[in-house]
Amino acid sequence: MKISFYGAAEEVTGSCHLLTCLDAQNVERRILIDCGMFQGEQLCATKNKKPFAFDSSNIDGVFVTHPHADHTGRLPVLVKSGYKGTIYMTEPCFSLTKLVLEDAHHIMVEDSEKCGSEVLYDLEDLIGVFEQAKPVSYHEAIELAPGVSVMFHDAGHVLGSAYITVEAEGKRVVFSGDIGNDDVPILPPTDPISHADVVVCESTYGHRVHEDPATRSSLLRAAMEETLRENGVLLIPAFSIERTQELLYEMDLILRDLKTSEPIYLDSPMAIKATQLYRDFKGYLRFQSPILEEPDRDFFSFPNLHETLSVDASKQINDAPAPKIIIAGSGMMNGGRIMHHLTRYLPNGNTTILVVGYQAAGTIGRQIFEGAKHVRIYGQNVDVRAKIQGIGAFSAHGDQNKLTRWMKPEDGVMPKKIFLVHGDEDAKIEFAEHLRKELKTEVVIPNEGMTVDV
Repeated sequence: MKISFYGAAEEVTGSCHLLTCLDAQNVERRILIDCGMFQGEQLCATKNKKPFAFDSSNIDGVFVTHPHADHTGRLPVLVKSGYKGTIYMTEPCFSLTKLVLEDAHHIMVEDSEKCGSEVLYDLEDLIGVFEQAKPVSYHEAIELAPGVSVMFHDAGHVLGSAYITVEAEGKRVVFSGDIGNDDVPILPPTDPISHADVVVCESTYGHRVHEDPATRSSLLRAAMEETLRENGVLLIPAFSIERTQELLYEMDLILRDLKTSEPIYLDSPMAIKATQLYRDFKGYLRFQSPILEEPDRDFFSFPNLHETLSVDASKQINDAPAPKIIIAGSGMMNGGRIMHHLTRYLPNGNTTILVVGYQAAGTIGRQIFEGAKHVRIYGQNVDVRAKIQGIGAFSAHGDQNKLTRWMKPEDGVMPKKIFLVHGDEDAKIEFAEHLRKELKTEVVIPNEGMTVDV
């Protein structure tokens, strides 16, 4: 059995791992876990243009952990390059991935029309992904071949997210995908690992411990109250899937007590559509308050929430007087409607930028969060005078403590080997040292393109 690392190996994004194993008849089988876009750059720039380092037509099955673009964004490229087999994912992941990939294709086409950049795949390739996709359930054993079994387990990261176990050659390998934070208010907890010989684990926050989850609501409320007092603007760049829904849920609870008519704008067509999917798949959710017992039975809306689907409705936000709150994508501030709001409100000292998610290297979000005094947006230099605040407790990723606990299997036998992916170099180095001491096992930080024996 071998694992090859073709993405998220020396960086955070572009998750793509190939497991090669023998089935019960000694026939070689190839399993691809995720096929993500490299982010922190234009969708069609550099690394995303490179051909795969493997033969797509020889893969026996593709398994998708969750819908975020850094795990799904190159699935249409995979189909275009010759993959004809099944793409397995949970049912909510199927619907959310369709939303993510349609949005990515729309952006690529727009970029191509504006600046002549290359479109990575055609619409027929995007359609092909969902013709080949098969929704599956958590804890459903999928026999890819005799002696090769794959299973999805709830990762608690976003709606429909999973970590994936592969059993073959008498070994059990676990691929984390992205592991969720503790006490997420709208999701079930992460399933524990029963047993693992090898774990391929994300390390986004392997070097950090988040604030107590209980601070999510108090810090958000404090930011909302400050906006009211100072007659300011609270600008929240948020990922369309999960972060937006958590924010709306928390705001709904806060506004039961904080009486205000301050307008709150959800200015993201993708987030609006994703929120509807959360409603549709509410059976997969778990709420910390009995919010479904309220008269409207709607856990993501409240009277002063304004959803701005159209461009014209988005532009009208500018005419609304302060105080106001704007939730807009993208979460890393590297595209989408948030860019127009940043241009308008960053130079204003009465603005607060509330960062509630990871900011990848190379993004404007990372520059702003690290204290840049000026950023360049749409070819213009924009001064940064706004207050910058972060709430780590809103992260959809588990921190060092959560990931460490998760990698201690229920059978008490530590994994023989752990491979750290999906993290900045400093995060992986610090996390590796921590795990070697805590779990007393071998921890490896693979390079991109590396193949290892299991």
